[in-house]
Amino acid sequence: MTNIILIPVAVAIISILAGSGIGYAVRKNVWEKKAQNAQNDADHILADAKTQVTAAKAEANAQKQATKALKQSAENTKKEKILEAQEKIQDYRQKVEDELNVKRDDISRKTNRLKQREDTLDHKKSLLDERENGLTQKENQLKQQKTNLDKKISDADKLVETRKQKLYEVAGLNKEQAKKLVLSQSSDELVKERADMIRNSNEEVKAKADHYARQVIIDAIQSSAADTVAETTVSVVDLPNEEMKGRIIGREGRNIRSFEALTGIDLIIDDTPKVVTLSGFDSIRREIAKRAMERLIKDGRIHPARIEEMVDKARKEVNDDIYEAGESALMELGIHKMNPELVKILGRLKYRTSYGQNVLAHSIEVAKLAGTMAAELGLNEKLAVRAGLLHDIGKAVDHDIEGSHVEIGVELTRKYHEPDVVVNAIAAHHGDVPKLSFIAELVVAADTLSSARPGARSESLENYIRRLTKLEKIAKSYKGVKQAYAIQAGREVRVMVEPDEISDDRITVLAHDIKNQVEKELDYPGNIKITVIREKRVVAIAK
Repeated sequence: MTNIILIPVAVAIISILAGSGIGYAVRKNVWEKKAQNAQNDADHILADAKTQVTAAKAEANAQKQATKALKQSAENTKKEKILEAQEKIQDYRQKVEDELNVKRDDISRKTNRLKQREDTLDHKKSLLDERENGLTQKENQLKQQKTNLDKKISDADKLVETRKQKLYEVAGLNKEQAKKLVLSQSSDELVKERADMIRNSNEEVKAKADHYARQVIIDAIQSSAADTVAETTVSVVDLPNEEMKGRIIGREGRNIRSFEALTGIDLIIDDTPKVVTLSGFDSIRREIAKRAMERLIKDGRIHPARIEEMVDKARKEVNDDIYEAGESALMELGIHKMNPELVKILGRLKYRTSYGQNVLAHSIEVAKLAGTMAAELGLNEKLAVRAGLLHDIGKAVDHDIEGSHVEIGVELTRKYHEPDVVVNAIAAHHGDVPKLSFIAELVVAADTLSSARPGARSESLENYIRRLTKLEKIAKSYKGVKQAYAIQAGREVRVMVEPDEISDDRITVLAHDIKNQVEKELDYPGNIKITVIREKRVVAIAK
């Protein structure tokens, strides 16, 4: 039983051992193959490693060579930079040393100046100390002198008061009378001073202005050559014979009535041989009537229908002449642009007079004078000419429109958009408003020159005599005036004074006062000269 059991066990053991041997042989074979394979792999790896090592060594040698070259280049660059830096350091050191030397020299100079200034200040201080001592001494002296002076002033006041009382007693004057005497003496001195001031002022103004102003005015006058036409309130028409008077009158006066009604002009037929007279204040209507009458006389057919036809033709002709007169004035003065209505109104001035002076001719003359003076003074010549031409434009329609010719002229020029300078010159040429430009001043001066020209204007005898009488009356109203005479058509007043009442200094003040009163109270063209004459004669007869 035991054997039976051991046999399988032995078989099993043997099987196990045989299996183990076979397994070991198989595993050994496998392991040998794996080892051979591993050996081969190791050889390959070793060969690759050797190749890589060789390549790495070659690369390392190349890098080493490159590193060596870079190191050499860096060394060279370093040496160059060091040398460059050393040069810069040397240059900078030299520059700093130079600047230090300059500063040392500057400091040395300033030190010397300060030392000199210190010496000067010390010297001045010593002088000031000496001066202060001197001033202190003088101050003490002045205090003493002031004390003495106050005492002397007090004594003098007492002495003056004593002498006043004695003078009052000797002269027989009281205090008020003495005061009047002193004030009278002071007044004479003030009059003398005032006369000297007026005299010096006039001489200074004349010295600066007379020559230049005279030259400008002379040039302006010489360049103006306007003709003067005297117009009146009547026109005379010549007749071929006396029979024509009856034909003009017509049956029962129908012709003359028709003529007067159509023209607005009075027809005067009197005993004057071969003439009829046309009378009217409107010069344009009078011109129309004159031309119509001349046409009727020439035609010979005089009846109401013919009169109406001739008056219409004459009116058309006069209107055309008015416009042509305005255009002619513009062309003569070189004015190229103006409203046609204003040109027509300007032409009406041809038939308007002022103090016997034709207003259109006067306006052209003023324009030329103002333009010439403006050119001489460097002002706008064209604007001055325009303002001078239009300054009396209101006189063309002042019979038809209410208001003064200045107001009418301002409204007309504003209506037709004239420049503000022109409008102001018109408004100010009689002093109604302030003058806002030099051109306005020139228009006033030119207007005065044109009006004051001898022969330019005529005045009625009554107005002339009234003005002369007023001039003499003003001059005689002053105390000390013995006689006064208006001469040279009222353009000069000769004043004779009492030599015992008016001194040489006071006559200057008297002339100035008379001038101011004349300017204030009288209206006149041009200038009036005031001449005061003081004459004292002493006659002694030797026997």
